[in-house]
Amino acid sequence: MSTIKLFLKTILYKPLFNALIFLVWLIPGHNVAWAIIILTIIIRLILLPSSLRAARAQMKLRDLQPELAKIQAEYKDDKTKQSQAVMEFYKKHQISPWGSCLPLLIQFPILIVLYYVFINGLGTQRFDLLYSFLPRPEVINTVWLGIDLARPDRWILPIMAGILQFIQGRQVQPKPQPGKGQDMQMAMSRQMLYLMPVFTVIIAMRLPAALPLYWIITTLFGIGQQWWAMRSLQTAKSEILNPKSETNGEKEEIRKNKEEIDKQVKHGVEVTVRRKK
Repeated sequence: MSTIKLFLKTILYKPLFNALIFLVWLIPGHNVAWAIIILTIIIRLILLPSSLRAARAQMKLRDLQPELAKIQAEYKDDKTKQSQAVMEFYKKHQISPWGSCLPLLIQFPILIVLYYVFINGLGTQRFDLLYSFLPRPEVINTVWLGIDLARPDRWILPIMAGILQFIQGRQVQPKPQPGKGQDMQMAMSRQMLYLMPVFTVIIAMRLPAALPLYWIITTLFGIGQQWWAMRSLQTAKSEILNPKSETNGEKEEIRKNKEEIDKQVKHGVEVTVRRKK
């Protein structure tokens, strides 16, 4: 066994496999579906900070794509100047072209390992991988909502996975821009938008249903994560375009100061009136 495989097995595979079987033991009825759902959510929450950074970077790059396309078109005959202009553009907007890729590269090995964990966690054959101090369920229930997760599901879960894949792809779909180059780019992007869900359905039909279930939970989490990233970016843009003159705290402090001044002024008037009398 290579060093990398041994490292992944020791650091990632065995702990995740043990966590899955422990959740199966913990859940009433020892249903592996709920264990897969819970473990997937836990992993996604752990990876959430890096995922959000990647999503924000991806959304920001998508919004700036029209300006970037203009720069590329302006210096299309001089690749050196084009590269310099693009790097200055990235520096100006404080973005990194790798900002949306590096966090995903970190997550990729974990997601691949989870794939094998869910395949081997559908039975008791690999209990030799369990830590000695963990309890072991006598049986693992693989039937969930009438679907046997140990066997391929031909319709329900694969189609759900494909639909969610389409929704997620639609979220990051670049906006159409004028220009021949952009038309070609948009055509390719639109083709992938429709082809990827089809590939997802075809592949999911051939795998044990536990894998489409895992993909559904992961994609749902990704959709929510991208929605949050878009919302935070829109909020940031709104604050930049329409800055608030006063925060709520400042307004409250101003109100209190005004009341205090009014009291002092009123008190001063009363004293003046008394002295005149």
